[in-house]
Amino acid sequence: MKVKKYTAATMPEAMKQVRKELGTGAVILNSKEVKHKGFLGLFKKSRIEVVAAHDPDPIRPSNNQMIQDKVANTTKTENKQDGPKKDSDNLVLEEIKQLKKMLHYSTDETSHYPMNYRLVYEGLIAQEVEPILAKQLVDKVMDKASDLEPENVNYRDIVNTLATVLKTELSGFPYKGIEDTKKIAQFVGPTGVGKTTTIAKIAAKCMLEDQKKVALITSDTYRIAAVEQLRTYAKILDVPMEVAYTADDFRQAFEKYANYDVILVDTAGRNFRDEQYIRQLKETTRPEWEMDTYLVLALTAKAEDITTIYDQFSQIGIKEIVFTKTDETRQYGSFLNISLGKQTGIAYATNGQDVPEDLLKLSPSLISDYIVDGLRDV
Repeated sequence: MKVKKYTAATMPEAMKQVRKELGTGAVILNSKEVKHKGFLGLFKKSRIEVVAAHDPDPIRPSNNQMIQDKVANTTKTENKQDGPKKDSDNLVLEEIKQLKKMLHYSTDETSHYPMNYRLVYEGLIAQEVEPILAKQLVDKVMDKASDLEPENVNYRDIVNTLATVLKTELSGFPYKGIEDTKKIAQFVGPTGVGKTTTIAKIAAKCMLEDQKKVALITSDTYRIAAVEQLRTYAKILDVPMEVAYTADDFRQAFEKYANYDVILVDTAGRNFRDEQYIRQLKETTRPEWEMDTYLVLALTAKAEDITTIYDQFSQIGIKEIVFTKTDETRQYGSFLNISLGKQTGIAYATNGQDVPEDLLKLSPSLISDYIVDGLRDV
């Protein structure tokens, strides 16, 4: 098997390099966005790095057991080693990951796809769409063209049909954002996703576009800078703000702002695996308080991590998702993994640091465009 790494400005350009050198039978093992420094370390540019493989004698399902045995044996060997051998361990773990990917691609699940459909499938995988979901979408696209010979369907037509399928599939979920039905909106999420800045953008939108009377509350008392950041935004927007340390503080603040249209609550960003943190959030998410909870996620995180974070925070009841940092990546698969995979709507997405401009209200059409644009011109 020939495995090679390719770097290009865009995913379509990388795919062209792969097909030119490895042929249409090549499979994508991994893809990610990387930063390349410019002159004197300045002007960093984002590029797409793709690892592709081609085997002129593909692994057949009957050989899968050999790969599984190799994974098992490698794992046993790694577990028997004594002492810290970081470099060796990392190589072993990386080999296991790659072998698992090979297992996925060596199954019969997608081997029956004609070339153009397989290119679309691999394009979705490169966008970090979950493999099962990617297959379901391609199958739906094939069903729509069932009266045609699959081998004769044009690639661009397949991509256009995928756009239609996505809009239909995504239309079954809410994209409402802040509503009049509940006054309090709580924003939760892991560290570093940009919750505070996002809240400022939403507050500005509620005031300027919806003519709402807005108040802010923060429980992020773990970081002094976070409190000061929200206080700065509150002064700029000319809205009141309270700091809540306990559930009783929340109750008093809610009573204080009873005549306000919207109360936005900022919470501390901490390790999402910390059960104590989740329990503390539950204390401020009481049924008697008319509150919607929004989970803020950074689209730059790995798709697998995003799904894990969602599962952890779902314990407190999530109304919708807010995705940040959409301008810092070209992989939008998590839009689909969360909306279609977790049956949860996406309220907003942020695409920059400017307040309040860089806030998008998402829709099925816009999400479809994010996904499909990365597949065009391949």
